[in-house]
Amino acid sequence: MSPSETAGRQALAFIRMTLATLLFVHGIARVLADGVAPFGVFLESRGFPFGLGIAWFVTVFELVAAPVLAAGRWVTPIALVFSAIYACGIWLVHASAGWFVVGLGRNGAEYSVLIIACLLAHAWAHRKPSSLSI
Repeated sequence: MSPSETAGRQALAFIRMTLATLLFVHGIARVLADGVAPFGVFLESRGFPFGLGIAWFVTVFELVAAPVLAAGRWVTPIALVFSAIYACGIWLVHASAGWFVVGLGRNGAEYSVLIIACLLAHAWAHRKPSSLSI
């Protein structure tokens, strides 16, 4: 492996581990702030059945899958599930607040879009090569 390939792999690993840390902290903060039940109530208020169950699924996924992602295991499926979760966050919360998280706005979608872009890049980079050719 060339030095530039090594550097590229190291950079990708750094971003993956940083992402995993952010996602883990998101889940642990929700648990420590007793935010799982209110999250469930919010989901039910938006028409989701079993809001508390969904809230616990998302939280446990953040706590369990993030360290697995950091370790470089099952990157593609984990990144795709996280992407779906954060896309739902944009749809349910952030889109109505606009684009900016701070500065020209508050609680907007830009941070979530960046997370999703990084997750999808990792899903692509770690995908299994297809035996099908076009």
